[in-house]
Amino acid sequence: MTTRILPAVGEPDAARSVTTLLSQLPDAEPAAPVGDSTQLIDTLARLAGESLDELPEVVLVHERIGPVPALELIREVSLRFPAVGVVLITADASPSLFSAAMDSGARGLVTLPLGYEELVNRVQSAAQWSVGVRRHLGAGGDVFTGPGGTVVTVSGAKGGVGTTVAAVQLALAAQASGRTVALVDMDLQSGDIASYLDVQFRRSIVDLAAISDISPRVLSDAVFSHSSGIALLLAPGEGERGEEVSDRAARQIVSALRARYEILIIDCGAQMSGANAAAIEMADTALLVTTPDVVAVRGAKRIVRMWDRLQIRKAEETTTVVNRFNRNTEIQPALIQKITGTRLAGTSVPANFKELQSAVDAGRMHELDQKSVVKQALWALAGELGLVKLPAAQAGREKYRGDRGSIGRPRRRGETAGRGRTD
Repeated sequence: MTTRILPAVGEPDAARSVTTLLSQLPDAEPAAPVGDSTQLIDTLARLAGESLDELPEVVLVHERIGPVPALELIREVSLRFPAVGVVLITADASPSLFSAAMDSGARGLVTLPLGYEELVNRVQSAAQWSVGVRRHLGAGGDVFTGPGGTVVTVSGAKGGVGTTVAAVQLALAAQASGRTVALVDMDLQSGDIASYLDVQFRRSIVDLAAISDISPRVLSDAVFSHSSGIALLLAPGEGERGEEVSDRAARQIVSALRARYEILIIDCGAQMSGANAAAIEMADTALLVTTPDVVAVRGAKRIVRMWDRLQIRKAEETTTVVNRFNRNTEIQPALIQKITGTRLAGTSVPANFKELQSAVDAGRMHELDQKSVVKQALWALAGELGLVKLPAAQAGREKYRGDRGSIGRPRRRGETAGRGRTD
């Protein structure tokens, strides 16, 4: 059996050394090394999109790969591509690192400097494990499969700009078109998705924070199946417990959900934590919702600059959505785009809170009238972002789109096109 091997090595000298040694392995078919974590995930996603059989049996991850640290990268690969055996290349042979690598999903560890016999043994062992998993997948086992769904984060320039309404309606639009959709409340201290959708459920995102291996069964226990068809992962009822969700836990949770659902909408609220910062960094589309007033626009500018300073997301990779838009306001979308330096969604959401009030008060946001201009605009935005299968939002898009152009399809990781989010 030929073993396909994909090395992920960032340093040129190390890449040459690994490639030379791999070429000597029996029945091995090494691919050209990928230079960073984003390129590795994109390559695996592309191959998995073609067929499970196109994935390499073994991925080698060098300890100095970046920008995502090696152990976090191994965890993400293991969650999203469970049929791939991952081997860590490292100079640290300590028991603590070995244990951490195994906890992250690695199938083996090879120490530097590389030795032929050790590399052969680890690669062959990981390849045999990979073949066994693929047989299991072929039998329809309860295992994550596929390259992963589209992740959209929705953040607010400040509190009260409509982030949650936007996140809920985007999820409903995607689900109505036939997508499988999960809606996550990552406004960890003050999330209100449960109130907007009239949900009483004891489990929350905190229940997944301390779990190192989120299996499909564990995930389904924490997710609430709403009557609308959307899967909900809620914020904790006790806001102080939100601190239990670390950035590492958030990455694992997002990876597990995107491996199971076609569309993942994450309400990040207006307060930044390590958890929602990690989600925004991982997102295919990051929306920033603002209203056309001085305080909100200043807040949007402040958030964009903070994301850039912390290397979470560049301004041009963020899409701003203008909520409560009125053509008579002094601050127009073009000015907001200039101030924030972000891309601007082609769809603006009109100001009409009166039509929302009864649905919000009753916790029945999923039953908002089809004639609602706010709903039509947000569903048009979902179409603009490529979240719907059918052109159901086309009429709304034409009605509410200005002359600013459209976002186009959601950006995949590794591209430079901007994305945005709404509340």
